[in-house]
Amino acid sequence: MTSSASHSLLIDLPCAQVWSKLRDLSLAPHYVPDLTGCQLHPGPQQGLGASRRVFQKNGHWLDETVEQWREGEGFLIRLHRGAKGAPPPFREAWFRYAIAADGERTRFTASLIYRPAGGPLGRLLDRLFLRRALNKVVAQIAVNLKAFYETGETRNPAFLLPRP
Repeated sequence: MTSSASHSLLIDLPCAQVWSKLRDLSLAPHYVPDLTGCQLHPGPQQGLGASRRVFQKNGHWLDETVEQWREGEGFLIRLHRGAKGAPPPFREAWFRYAIAADGERTRFTASLIYRPAGGPLGRLLDRLFLRRALNKVVAQIAVNLKAFYETGETRNPAFLLPRP
């Protein structure tokens, strides 16, 4: 069973301008909470097969690999830890970034699509707790992305922390 958390909002920029930022996979730490950095893997920097490793405040890391790319519209990235698959509490997980023109502005939709780990118990916990928490996280990513794109100011305090 697949679940999802999603949030949509308007960005006060034209679609082409939003796409020029969204397609830059290195910018995620500016708007994704608790990321401290990002490193693009060797290979394509954009498009199908592009991949990055993001570093989290808690010392963990996560790989994100582009599985679908629609030029000017968005992309789908698979979340995984190397060959080990998705991190807990997921059996599988993807994040979709999608944009569409809305007059002079851009409709941005962020979605986390996932399969919870843990069989029937995992699905129950997803319905009771996880989905609500993930909706908040996805909404925060969307709000931060909008603010970063419109102002150029980083919206993730963890990325601004001094590095040793």
